[in-house]
Amino acid sequence: MKLKLFFTAVIFCCTFVNAQKAETFYKHDKYLSSDQLEGRFPGTKGNNKATTYIEKYFKKYGLKEFGNSYYQPFKLFVKEGINKMKSDSVATQNVVGYIEGSDSTLKNEYIVIGAHYDHWGWGGQGSGSKKKEAFAIHNGADDNASGVSALLCILEEISKQKIKPKRSIIFISFSGEEEGLLGSKYFINHLPVPKEAVKVMLNMDMVGRLNEKKELYMGGAGTFPNGVELMKKLQENSGLNPIVFAGDVGGSDHVSFYKESISAVGFHTGGHPQYHTPDDDIELINSEGGALVAKYIFNALIEIANYKEALIFIKQN
Repeated sequence: MKLKLFFTAVIFCCTFVNAQKAETFYKHDKYLSSDQLEGRFPGTKGNNKATTYIEKYFKKYGLKEFGNSYYQPFKLFVKEGINKMKSDSVATQNVVGYIEGSDSTLKNEYIVIGAHYDHWGWGGQGSGSKKKEAFAIHNGADDNASGVSALLCILEEISKQKIKPKRSIIFISFSGEEEGLLGSKYFINHLPVPKEAVKVMLNMDMVGRLNEKKELYMGGAGTFPNGVELMKKLQENSGLNPIVFAGDVGGSDHVSFYKESISAVGFHTGGHPQYHTPDDDIELINSEGGALVAKYIFNALIEIANYKEALIFIKQN
């Protein structure tokens, strides 16, 4: 009887913890994709509100700043007609911080984990909206409030660890991704650490719509030693069905790193009809699936940050 009660308690505890993580994922996504942020277009109040929200959790979970700020400001050019704006240059920013590694030598190497927070605002002519005629808020609950939600969930888990991973970890949320990976390009050209010290980049873009088959897609797993094997091994007890590609690096912010010969892996849960439309809303987000994805990527991040062998770049076709 006692043994039965013990297992019942364990199952209840695990279910409760998983529910909590799903709730946290949902909370982040709901705010970032809310109408009050108006689609988080660069140069707008909504975009700035998103950075303030991300900064709050970076600070809460103990990330260190590079210099005296979590912000890395840059400018980008906006075409006339997008987001009710005239042709102009606007100011935006990446949000970035880091956790120092626990190993006296390996802490000088860095793993980057990131997700872009910007989206198409109100859309309009010249934007990437699939419904340019529908001048409405593009909330981007999956693209990419979901990636930022996963990023913050992963950061929260790492903050609870008494002993940090051996290598240092940079957390970053990019702006300007939709306009051509501009935030990640700016970051890679203005790195706060030596370029040769950046070993692997993990990127999350659209991870909020896990399907019934539990498929988590990733490209670039073969860009560092035994990466494909690691990602397949992490499937055990993950509740996911990882679809692992050695190459097929993709088209999001991790490409900016790959082009500079830095190992890079991009994660996503697949496309859908609401992509780049005003219909990409919180009601369609699978928060339980998002929490599973965040846990899987957290495990991958910890494994890579503690890698025993040298992290070298492997070019893929």
